[in-house]
Amino acid sequence: MNQSFKVSTVLFDLDGTLIDTAPDLAAALDILCDEENHPRKPYSEVRPIVSNGSVALIKLAFGTALDEPTLERLKSRYLDIYQQHLSVHSTLFDEMTELLEQLESNDIKWGVVTNKPGWLTEPLMESLGLFQRASCIVSADTTKNRKPHPEPMYHACKLTGAQPEECVYVGDARRDIEAGQNAGMMTIIAEYGYIEASENVDDWQADHRIQRPSQIMALL
Repeated sequence: MNQSFKVSTVLFDLDGTLIDTAPDLAAALDILCDEENHPRKPYSEVRPIVSNGSVALIKLAFGTALDEPTLERLKSRYLDIYQQHLSVHSTLFDEMTELLEQLESNDIKWGVVTNKPGWLTEPLMESLGLFQRASCIVSADTTKNRKPHPEPMYHACKLTGAQPEECVYVGDARRDIEAGQNAGMMTIIAEYGYIEASENVDDWQADHRIQRPSQIMALL
């Protein structure tokens, strides 16, 4: 990153970085398992998988040998359940409220780039009072390509009026860091997020790693 540029914009992944959505995503999976008379998975197993999306959660709970129609049926029902319980237990991660206020008071824009579809992202942001505050919200269906492709990142730049080298991207998955790198942004791993124990985050080669949101300000 060219250090002569001042950071103007901080972009966050949504699930596992900005908002702790795992409790609601896991609860929806529990409801689906109950409906299917299938044993539930413990929360400790569900949480690290959350960032990988609905298909990964279905496969975690019901196994990887599902045929395509069954997988599609379960995924569709799961998303229905989740949409109805989108914001029961989901909250900003600890220290994130203060961080967003600090960014705003320093005239640093912030926004979201997520692989979550807009019909889930936008109501969730709205429910937590974040929709109007975010300078951009780029969801899975906003652009043709999704992370790790750089297109959503470039679209966020367009919406915020920032150059990629003025932006920081914070995420808790390899695809997040790759997306930021592919777009030429500074990258930060949110180690407090949903990262599987088997993952070696050193391999992601991010610029920085944080254990809690308050550490971001010192890196800007």
